Amino acid sequence: MHTFYGTGTALITPFKKDHSVDYDAFKNLIEFNISSGVDYLVVNGTTAESATTTKEEKAKLLEVALDVNKGRLPFMYGIGGNDTAEVLQRIGAANFKGIDSLLSVCPYYNKPSQAGVVEHYRAIAAKTPVPVLAYNVPGRTGINMSANTSIRLSEIPNIFGVKEASGDIVQALEIIKNTPDNFLVISGDDLLAVPTIAIGAVGAISVLSNPYPGKFSEMIKAALQSRFQQATETLMTFTEINPLMYEEGNPVGVKSLLEHLGICTNEVRLPLVKASDNLKNRIAEAHKKIKA
Repeated sequence: MHTFYGTGTALITPFKKDHSVDYDAFKNLIEFNISSGVDYLVVNGTTAESATTTKEEKAKLLEVALDVNKGRLPFMYGIGGNDTAEVLQRIGAANFKGIDSLLSVCPYYNKPSQAGVVEHYRAIAAKTPVPVLAYNVPGRTGINMSANTSIRLSEIPNIFGVKEASGDIVQALEIIKNTPDNFLVISGDDLLAVPTIAIGAVGAISVLSNPYPGKFSEMIKAALQSRFQQATETLMTFTEINPLMYEEGNPVGVKSLLEHLGICTNEVRLPLVKASDNLKNRIAEAHKKIKA
């Protein structure tokens, strides 16, 4: 699965002022990322506000993204949830033409045991016609997929890796140490991407690569080529702006930055609300310090 080395952009879903999907802005964002050098695209992940887009919108977003991409970059699509049967139903109803892999988040809210998490992914892997990337993000799901759980997932056919966003680099180290070389660990935390690559991760699925696809991709490529001084210097330019992306919820911050760059509006759907004026101003100031 060298296909998913490097930078994957966790694409946002742009909205118009009336909160309908802005498909034209979505097309422009995808083209911006492709032309700037990211390695693959991720559609319908958490950053896409998948919790509040409809089934019809998800289908249209997928159609638009595939049409714009035209096979130029590998394509990852998100289908996940906390009802295993419902996730399997959606996978069964999906058309995977043009989709290279599935991103599926650890089940949330139910707080299953680690054994339950493993069985959830086992069922998904058996149903999905493309390779599956598990996604550990305890800040959203309420549970952490332990290192041992990810190690067990590596033994399941059709699961090729884990997007690790626990914020625990020791956990990432344990996974990398105890899984086969072809089981990929991908950073789900932009600021931990470089140090996680240093211990064996293969890249990042990024929020910051929405507004900074070229700069972020160059940083990841430098790290993967063991040019860590260069990668770290770039990483340091992101340390001020990155926390602002999450201060009032994701993708509130990144949409504010994208509006500042003229790429889309900063509209989000309830229960999220647009960035406060205070946050918008601090994002704009932090952006001035970055040479994109």
